[in-house]
Amino acid sequence: MKPVTVEATVAKPPVEVFEFLDALANHERFLDHYLVDWKFSGPQRGVGAKARARVDAPGSQDHFEFEVTESEAPRRIVEQGVSSGGKRETQGTYRLEQLSDGGTRIEFELLFQQLPRSERIAPFLTRAFAKRVNAKSMRRLAKQLGG
Repeated sequence: MKPVTVEATVAKPPVEVFEFLDALANHERFLDHYLVDWKFSGPQRGVGAKARARVDAPGSQDHFEFEVTESEAPRRIVEQGVSSGGKRETQGTYRLEQLSDGGTRIEFELLFQQLPRSERIAPFLTRAFAKRVNAKSMRRLAKQLGG
């Protein structure tokens, strides 16, 4: 399935955006519209930082777990994610690009590596949902960063 890509632009330089994103606990602040009950383990930032959160949907007990696997200051952060009882595996990549005005273009790409059978049958629904929640996340991230 094709990846989902969303982006935002903020007035802060890439080094400041990277510092914010590299601290995994900060992700709760812009992802809590669909992920709740966060727990963190490992280092607070960088490779090996881990988080677990529950999907905030009526009756949902699905948890999303992710771990930072790459951290290249101040340009890129990669997270491996597992959810749906291990049936869904994703890779999320934040890419930061300095703009001519000193601001930063933040791109988030979600790559689906494995999906539950129910989502493979109608991948357009999975992509539409992922695009919607991640676009909202980028808007919330930009607001957090004053962009």
